[in-house]
Amino acid sequence: MSISIQTNVAALNAQYFISQNQTFQNTAIEQLSSGYKINSSADDPAGLAVANEYAGEITQLTAGVQNATDGVSTLQIADGGLSNISQILGRLQTLASEAASGTFQGNRATVNNEYQGLLAEVNRQAANIGLDTGGVNNTNLTVYTGGGSSQANSQISVDLSGTNNAVDATALGIGATSVAGGGTGIGGNNINLNGTATTFLTGTSQSFTFNLNTGSGNQAVTVNVVGGVAGLSGAQVVGSLNNQLQAYGITASIGSAGTLQFGGSTPFSVNTTAAGTGPVSTTGLAVNTADYNLTSTAFAAVIGTNEAFTIQNSGGSYNVSLSPAQTATTPLALTAINNQLTGSGIFAVQAPDGTDISFQSGSSFSVNETALAGTSGGAFTALGSQVVTAPTAGSSTTGNALAALTALTTAISSLGLVQGVVGAGENKLQYATNLAQSQITNISAAESGIRDADVAAAAANLTKAQVLQQTSLAALSQANSAPQAVLSLLKNLG
Repeated sequence: MSISIQTNVAALNAQYFISQNQTFQNTAIEQLSSGYKINSSADDPAGLAVANEYAGEITQLTAGVQNATDGVSTLQIADGGLSNISQILGRLQTLASEAASGTFQGNRATVNNEYQGLLAEVNRQAANIGLDTGGVNNTNLTVYTGGGSSQANSQISVDLSGTNNAVDATALGIGATSVAGGGTGIGGNNINLNGTATTFLTGTSQSFTFNLNTGSGNQAVTVNVVGGVAGLSGAQVVGSLNNQLQAYGITASIGSAGTLQFGGSTPFSVNTTAAGTGPVSTTGLAVNTADYNLTSTAFAAVIGTNEAFTIQNSGGSYNVSLSPAQTATTPLALTAINNQLTGSGIFAVQAPDGTDISFQSGSSFSVNETALAGTSGGAFTALGSQVVTAPTAGSSTTGNALAALTALTTAISSLGLVQGVVGAGENKLQYATNLAQSQITNISAAESGIRDADVAAAAANLTKAQVLQQTSLAALSQANSAPQAVLSLLKNLG
């Protein structure tokens, strides 16, 4: 190899390796200082792209876990409210059960006041948890948790939409229920007995005539409500009537509109004459609509051949025949009919108009006219089936409460279904949270394998780089001194 003072190749090589070793050392120091193997795009372009995807998934999943946690909290709040509403429904059942008993001696109006207050509380609590009809949670709740192969797989759905998932009183089917004592109102009456400042029958009285059958024959019972000098309050009017009617199984009460009503299982009709300051404003007529009932069409004495009709119920068929002699008067006709219906549970009482006949029973029955009176008269004027009116729930003392019990049973079942949806939603979100946390752990491990520095390897590399740097500097020193050998040659030439 020739000796040159112009180009010191050895020194150039040494300088190159010093530069490389310096870069090697800087990389090791950078990895140890940052903890990352990739500190710039140039370190590992492909690995950095994959690591960035992992980092994005981790960010999304972390937010998804928070979303799911918030969703569980929302459903837990709703769940607590549903549990409370369930307890309220239990109390409503208790009140309805009390009022549904025919032996209940309390004031059904007082019981109904609590009942209606609890219905309002159901509405308030349903609104507070967002599960009233159209409430903020009465919808299809979707929670984005991430980590799925598609957006659809990255979302959890808890469907609380629709009226079937609302838990306000209306949606549960109990909004219009009541446990107030029912009864039959007097036709045309509009006097409100609830006014505490109003008195009735001051210095006068009003009479009520009941035609009834307690099973021991027909009776005409007249009760008088006497106001006296000071008059009576609405409650006192009702109290006076009940004192006189309790022996007959008939109860007076104040209806939802504040008007006087009568109820009970006893077949009856009632009429009254108007009194200027009485609890009934006009001459009124009524039959007990708490029973199945049918009123004859313009009853009159039979003329000619007998009238015949068949009355049937679950107990059997009863053939009734009415002759002219048996129908000369309405009382005679009632006696004849009831004698032929003995044991049937169906009773005939005088209708409130004083002429017609009202057929009543606590159980359903049918009437079929098989033979009209030969010339005229009788109970019915057309052959064949006669229309029997089914009882009205609000017309009996226990009818409202019984209807409420039926509605409450359905409401409890409906509430249970909503609780099931909410509970299942809580579980789904918890499972989704568990999966997301598992994905975060595993994806973080995968990102770490690409991005994080191997500290042991980086420390070894730093030591190696430092040794190489030192040897490179020593070699450069030796390379720089090599051209000085040329001076020795030049000295010999002189």
